[in-house]
This record gives sequence, structure tokens and C-alpha cells, in this order.
Amino acid sequence: MESPPPELIVGDDRISALPDHLLLDVLERLDLREAVRAGALSTRWRRLPNHLSRVHLDVGQFQGATPLEAMDAFVGAARALLAVVSPAEGMCERGALKVLALEFYISSAHLSSIGRLVEDVVSSGLTECLEFCLSPAPSSCAILLLAGIGQQFMSFSRAYPVAFSWLTRLTLRRHAFGNSDVTDLINACARLRHLTLNCCMRVDRHSALKIDVPSSGIQELEFSSVACTRIELISVPKLRQVGCEGWLFNPPVCFGYVPELRVVKLYSKAKAWQRVPFALSECLSRSATNLSKLHLDFFAPNDLDSARTSEAAHCYIQKPHLCVSFGYLQ
Repeated sequence: MESPPPELIVGDDRISALPDHLLLDVLERLDLREAVRAGALSTRWRRLPNHLSRVHLDVGQFQGATPLEAMDAFVGAARALLAVVSPAEGMCERGALKVLALEFYISSAHLSSIGRLVEDVVSSGLTECLEFCLSPAPSSCAILLLAGIGQQFMSFSRAYPVAFSWLTRLTLRRHAFGNSDVTDLINACARLRHLTLNCCMRVDRHSALKIDVPSSGIQELEFSSVACTRIELISVPKLRQVGCEGWLFNPPVCFGYVPELRVVKLYSKAKAWQRVPFALSECLSRSATNLSKLHLDFFAPNDLDSARTSEAAHCYIQKPHLCVSFGYLQ
């Protein structure tokens, strides 16, 4: 039950005299750090940050001499903000935490704490958006370490299936994956709609990244500098948008069963050794009957003129409603 606002006496500030729901409305409009600072002003505000409906925590916002210390501070803040406050302790009953976004490092010392905290939050069944953005700690970016980081992440996802079943958006940076890891991950995340792979790779970089998820509801895939021979989207029936930036071999993406596909964006700097053009008909599937926007952007290098660069792709699709745009960035 919401507590009544305290009676205003001479010398009190009028903001603290507002009812809880209005004070929370004020905090919701602040940056999270400012909201926490405001919550430390007085006992009247102290418990309010625990009742926010949206929480976005980024490990990059925490000071630490080492990544491990930064993660210590990150987990401490998560515990403080996500702890369930009983009505007797707090100013009002906690409303639903509808949006939770966490950006953190893959750290074996902290993953279990994060997994348990998230599962406590989503157990209420009221979370609308759950977002993870994971990357190795800055000191762990050597290519030889990426396979171990990928394995750590996959173990994390399997250890906390409830948390991952509520995940709606996932961004992974600098991970290496085995044969079926990405497919297994998407299948395990029943509510996942957006997946971004940034500077990731296959453990065997001379093989294809295959995604076959016929029962998944995933709608958007973004690939940036993924090290593999190509990306094969075998069956992704709910997929609406695909973006691919930076690739090693032509064509970068091959589409299988993608009946809901509407937007495709391909953009990459045309290397001098990538003079062999590819036909879009080689990668676009006949099942993509709803495709309406195709954006091609080849960053013209100095040793290739625009005409040569434009040969990097040929469009053989005869669809009157398809909008094709080209861009060149110097």
C-alpha cells in the first residue's frame, strides 16, 4: 500500500512532500546514476530507486582499477537496485520492473550472481524487455581467448535457462562459437527478438555460421565483422530484418526459408582482392516474397573507382515493390 505523503512543515522541501508515485515519475526521467544519487538525499527518497520500472546498468559507468573491480561495483549496484523490498521496509510496494538492460563483461566470478538476480526479477512474470550486452573484459581480447569466452557464455546461458527464456534482445561482442552454438542459443531464448553479433567468429573460421531455428520468433539479426566463410540462414520464419557489415567472402549471407523478410542491409568496404562480384540471386531466397527494402553500401576504396565497386553486387530480382538503394562512403 502506498504511504501517504508526509505533512509539509516549515523548512521541508516541497518535492519530498509529493506522493510516492509522483516522486517515482520524477526519477524515471533521470539518468540511472542521477536517480540513485537522488535516492541518497534523504530517507524519504532512499528506497525509491528500488521501485523503478526501467533499469539500465552498464559496467562502463563503474570506476575500477581493473575490470574485475568494475564488475564488483556493477554487481553491487545490481544487487542494490534489483533487491525485492518488502512493504514494511520500503515506501511503497514494488511495481513491476518492466525493462531491464544489463551491459557487462564475461567474468566467471560474477556470472552466477547476475544470473540469480535476473531470475529473481523475471520470476514475477511481468518483465516486458530484458536485454543483455556481453563482451570480454578489456584485458581478455586476444583471439586465442575468444573460444574460451564463447564457452563461458554458453555455459552461463545453460545454467540460467529461466533468465535466458525471458531475454528479448542480446548483443555479443568478441565471442567465438562452435558448430551449433548460435542455433542452440536462439532456440533456448523463447522471447528473443533481436540478436547482434559484433566482431564474433566461428571457432573454425573457414566454415559457415549456420542458423536453423524454425520454431523461433526472432525478428532481427545484425552481423558486424563476423569471421566465417558465410552466414547461412537455413530456416528463420519470423525474421524481418537482416544487417551484415564487413565480411571476408562473397556472398556474405545465404537465405533459406525466410517468408517474413522485409529489409536486407549489406554494407562493407570493397577490398582490392574482393573484385569477384556476386549476384544477389545467389543469396536471396525465393521464399522472401515480402522483401521490400534492399540497401547496398560499398565503401569505395582508393584503388577502385565507383563503377568497379558497384560491380560488387548484381541485382537479379524482378519485384515492382522492391526499393533498392546504393550508397558510397569515402
